[in-house]
Amino acid sequence: MCELLGMSANVPTDICFSFKGLAKRGGANGPHKDGWGMTFYEGKGCRTFKDPQPCSFSPIAKMLEDYPIKSELVVAHIRQANRGKIALENTHPFTRELWGKNWTFAHNGQLTDYQNLDIGCYQPIGETDSEYAFCYILYRLRQKYANEPNDWIEVFHFVKLCADELKQLGVFNLLFSDGQYLFVYCSTNLYWITRRSPFGKATLIDEDVEVDFQQHTTPNDIVSVVATNPLTSNETWQKIAPGQAHLFKHGEKIF
Repeated sequence: MCELLGMSANVPTDICFSFKGLAKRGGANGPHKDGWGMTFYEGKGCRTFKDPQPCSFSPIAKMLEDYPIKSELVVAHIRQANRGKIALENTHPFTRELWGKNWTFAHNGQLTDYQNLDIGCYQPIGETDSEYAFCYILYRLRQKYANEPNDWIEVFHFVKLCADELKQLGVFNLLFSDGQYLFVYCSTNLYWITRRSPFGKATLIDEDVEVDFQQHTTPNDIVSVVATNPLTSNETWQKIAPGQAHLFKHGEKIF
């Protein structure tokens, strides 16, 4: 299956360290060789980098390992194809508009009977079960809320109900964001960690790289990272229970 990586922070932060570890799993230390992508939110905009080539050998990925793009919210994905051919249109994350916001979606898992989902006005561009599920959630949200809602906690309670439904079709680990909130849903395997002052050192599992976060942060910084599997060997990552959802905002877990 694929692997996910998400970040929520209270200040613009780069994800170079975590992505360097994830990238090794994209065809070198892991089987996820069928493409990769990463979306960075910057204000109301977002920029996405995608490549259907293995992440470990992608020149674009190599650039991002060393290019410190600052963002408060990032969603990344490395793909092991099971639904849909290896192609750019089937590469996560997917981004669509709703209520004047860019929504980003990345999925790890495999669904059955997904072609029967009611996706309304949303049409998949590629062939994946993941993009069908994304269209389904967006259509359910559009049906329930004609206009942008005020209660965002209520919105994400509803998204969890949708995720619970999709989980009945198979494995459904999810990262879902509007650029401010990061919604995380676990079907089988997801971990998270929050780093805050006092910051220490961290060592990657997949690469011989260590970073001293104290040299790159202020005492007020808060950064949470979510991944399919822990990325560092000397930190304590929290495992999310199957069927459980977390909501992050500005680096803090709020739901």
